[in-house]
Amino acid sequence: MWLADQIRAIGLQPAGDDGTYFQWFNLQRTRLAKSSTLRIGTHQVKLDVDGVVTAPTNATVNAPLVFVGSGSAAELAKVDVKGKAVAVQISGAPTDGISYRRYVFGKFSGQTTDLVKAGAVAVVFISDAPSQALYDHWSHIYERGRYSLPGAASTKVVSSPPVIWLPASAAIWAQQAGQQLTADLKVESFLYPSVNIVAKVPGTDAQLKKENVLFSTHQDHDGVRAPIAGDSIYNGADDNATGCAALLAIMRAFKQQPARRTALFVYHGAEERGLIGSTYYAAKPTVPQASIVAVLNAEMMGRNAPDSAALLGSIAPHLNSSDLVKTALAANQAGPKFKLDTEWDKATHPEGWYFRSDHLPYARLGIPAVMYTSWLHVDYHTPKDEPSRINYSKLTRMTNWMYLTGWAVANRTAPPAREPGFKLER
Repeated sequence: MWLADQIRAIGLQPAGDDGTYFQWFNLQRTRLAKSSTLRIGTHQVKLDVDGVVTAPTNATVNAPLVFVGSGSAAELAKVDVKGKAVAVQISGAPTDGISYRRYVFGKFSGQTTDLVKAGAVAVVFISDAPSQALYDHWSHIYERGRYSLPGAASTKVVSSPPVIWLPASAAIWAQQAGQQLTADLKVESFLYPSVNIVAKVPGTDAQLKKENVLFSTHQDHDGVRAPIAGDSIYNGADDNATGCAALLAIMRAFKQQPARRTALFVYHGAEERGLIGSTYYAAKPTVPQASIVAVLNAEMMGRNAPDSAALLGSIAPHLNSSDLVKTALAANQAGPKFKLDTEWDKATHPEGWYFRSDHLPYARLGIPAVMYTSWLHVDYHTPKDEPSRINYSKLTRMTNWMYLTGWAVANRTAPPAREPGFKLER
């Protein structure tokens, strides 16, 4: 509502549903019910406090717990895991260029699959020292459950062996022999609303105003979560209040001087829950989908080195419009002259950053799309992502770069050409 009030004050036309600034859509949320219980030996594990279940599942388990070390083939050969709950010590490090986070989460998936095939009825992962930092930073994401659009495969309530993640402090008792694991896990699933905020500055050209240059960002973050160093408010100043501020500034510029094409502004909801708002808008836009000639996405634009930035979608296989990228590069040279880091856009980059923001659903449809970012930092998805840590001069220059690109696209006669044979690696 605050953003809509700001947009109204700037003077933009509403471009949502029914003459409003809003496009409402439902989220499907699937999570463990609060009545779910877990006990290991004499330890009552308070879920989302003393440990987490990594995927919502209906499960009733009463089985002996066996510890298999790191779960290597040699260690598993010594143990019959059929009908048992299996405890595994997280260990090792990635050797193939992926991030440590993806390495650990990959172990959850890969080792669980192998153990369940061997007959395990539950899998318990115990953090080691390196993965404890990961547990501290990321385990809270499981408390909220899973989100998706209604009808998506991830909303299906399943009954499968539970996967449990414990902190390193649990190693003392979770590895003890002769313990029983008992769990009674129940899943609940329900709908509630989220929203995209949509506004426009109509173009001035009789024909080109039917086409839209879409300025994209997301207006959600993580809200109130598990405390870190006594602070439970995840402010999201860089992720993504910087993008929200950038779009307001670009709106003011287009309102003052409209372009030939229409400038369309979309604040996507539920990006942090899996690009849900942008997935919904890309599939059901409030303008004809074919009228969207380019998407310029703002994602985290106010941190790291003041002279450096990144343009994602600028190199193959993420490049879906050389034409749009050339325009963006020219705008950079005409404006802020950032040193551009292309590492974050490579398919081999461990963070897979290209796949984690709102340009992606549009790119998958073949719409020319790029993302402006100053990339990740140590305060990412922590309560320390606060306004005092933003480099406002850099944010201004990032915004100017995005505006200059959009202004050029909105005024040229031909829309940005699409890359022939474009295909993402995943």
